Amino acid sequence: MKRPIALLMLTNVLGGVGVASGIAVGALLVQQVAGTAWSGFGQALSVLGAAIAAVPLAQLAARRGRRTALATGYRLAALGAAAVVLGAVLQSAVVLFVALLLFGIAQATNLQTRYAGAEYAAGPRKATLMSLVFWATTIGSVVGPNLSTAGGRLGQSLRLPDLSGPYLFGIVAFLLASLVAMLLPPSTTTPAATGRGRSGISALAALRWAMAHPTARFAVLLTAVAHGVMVGVMSMTPVQVRGHGHGLEMVGLVISLHILGMYAFSPVFGWLADRIGAIRVAGIGLVVLLAATVTGLLAANGHLALTMVALVLLGLGWSASIISASALLAGVDSGEVRVPLQGANDALMNYVGAGAAIIGGPVMAFLGYGGLNIGAALLLVPAVIAGVLAVRTRVLVA
Repeated sequence: MKRPIALLMLTNVLGGVGVASGIAVGALLVQQVAGTAWSGFGQALSVLGAAIAAVPLAQLAARRGRRTALATGYRLAALGAAAVVLGAVLQSAVVLFVALLLFGIAQATNLQTRYAGAEYAAGPRKATLMSLVFWATTIGSVVGPNLSTAGGRLGQSLRLPDLSGPYLFGIVAFLLASLVAMLLPPSTTTPAATGRGRSGISALAALRWAMAHPTARFAVLLTAVAHGVMVGVMSMTPVQVRGHGHGLEMVGLVISLHILGMYAFSPVFGWLADRIGAIRVAGIGLVVLLAATVTGLLAANGHLALTMVALVLLGLGWSASIISASALLAGVDSGEVRVPLQGANDALMNYVGAGAAIIGGPVMAFLGYGGLNIGAALLLVPAVIAGVLAVRTRVLVA
């Protein structure tokens, strides 16, 4: 099944380019159209769009297969990117905000590719192949922001607002990703392929099922908690770095190192999940996330090197947690539950991330960067408890 994995990696590269090229200038475009007070609202809308789209995309995957769901998601994201350009031309905040919701569907679609990788994988290497698909995002995350200048020039040459130019690359990238997705072989998880008459249960029913099954419950809580900790701390780190007198170059370096930690080593965690088990890798992820928050607490006085270490650890802990949790969810035996649960998990992940981004500002304003990291460490407790219960249940069953 090398060809499907290669195709999924290519869709993730293209999708990553589209997402990253837009995110790089999104806040500036919102500031230009709607004013400074709304500049952070654009990213929140994109995350919200990803959360809203996760369940419908999973339902579509259950009914029609992964390739249809992925192609549809990327096409809607291309429509969103085009609408962003329209909003910039019209200088309409309403059009721009609706467009950014649609644009966020790209992130939900990118996330779904990791589950597709597990479904197309054969044998005991599911986590490894899934993590390779996930790793491909690294390329897009690096290339996308570097298209900002070229996108601005392209926009100007077409007599469009320069900040809308990078979204033109997004349109092309998402449309190409949808075409590549259609080259995937038919899914083996649809009702027609499995011989079942139903395409799956509702997202809420899937979450209720997970709460009654310790391993699935741990996977869902780990995903939500890891993403909340990562987004909450990461989103406020630029404010911390700038607040201690460092320039935008240092802000960019810190975030780049963080993104490297998030994606570059995901194949290592996938390989480990196949070798020693996803539960153990999940434990590693929680330990690394705790180390990140402790290091962040020590860096609260403005120590730049410690801040860099904290953000790298934050990315690594997130990567280990997401890969291991995804592997656990991909291993759910019930075909009726598996795909709806994956969609519900991604939706919850993005809702928690959006909430963490919103809450992070007030928490840091009142308690500082150290207090923010203490709060993030406390957020890990539910996942730790769920992990202990999952391990205990497995031992009792064995």
